[in-house]
Amino acid sequence: MADRRRVIVGITGASGTILGVRLLEILRDVPDVETHLVMSPAAVRTLLIETDHTADDVTRLADVVHSFKDIGASIASGSFKAEGMIIAPCSVKTLGAIAHCLSDDLIGRAADVCLKERRRVVLLFRETPLHAGHIAAMELVTRAGAIVMPAVVGLYYRPQDVMEMIDHLAGRALDLIGIESGAVVRWQGQKGRPDDVG
Repeated sequence: MADRRRVIVGITGASGTILGVRLLEILRDVPDVETHLVMSPAAVRTLLIETDHTADDVTRLADVVHSFKDIGASIASGSFKAEGMIIAPCSVKTLGAIAHCLSDDLIGRAADVCLKERRRVVLLFRETPLHAGHIAAMELVTRAGAIVMPAVVGLYYRPQDVMEMIDHLAGRALDLIGIESGAVVRWQGQKGRPDDVG
């Protein structure tokens, strides 16, 4: 497995745990990728509320599963090579921890390590509306090198159901760490002349 690209997936307790599940499902079909999963206890609780999946269902999708509190895990070190980390969904608590370099759990520590090693960290932030504290934390993580990707759906590809929207979001997050998933409907330009509109 040494020649496989490694992707760290963090799932936190914000609404939208299906985003992390779909990321893992999509990555299973990318042959040269090895996934490393960390789920917070709040993620497990939210998963059971929002989906028909159990924690065991989700952990079976990953190649390697790490305990949330194991800050001695392989992904807690800068010597662990990875393409990057995607936190989907990313809770306000996790955003704040990363913004302030807090590493008291493995999700925060792994994200901090990726940032210090100049690797991509994509945060699918799930909160709305926002107050000034959220915006300030987003600025701090962006200055540190993370990419804040609010889980905002696009509609230009005319999705037929919620899962199409989820797949598109997951694929766009993977784009940001350089992994082609086949899940993104790419914009091909507007049909017709611009002056035909309005």
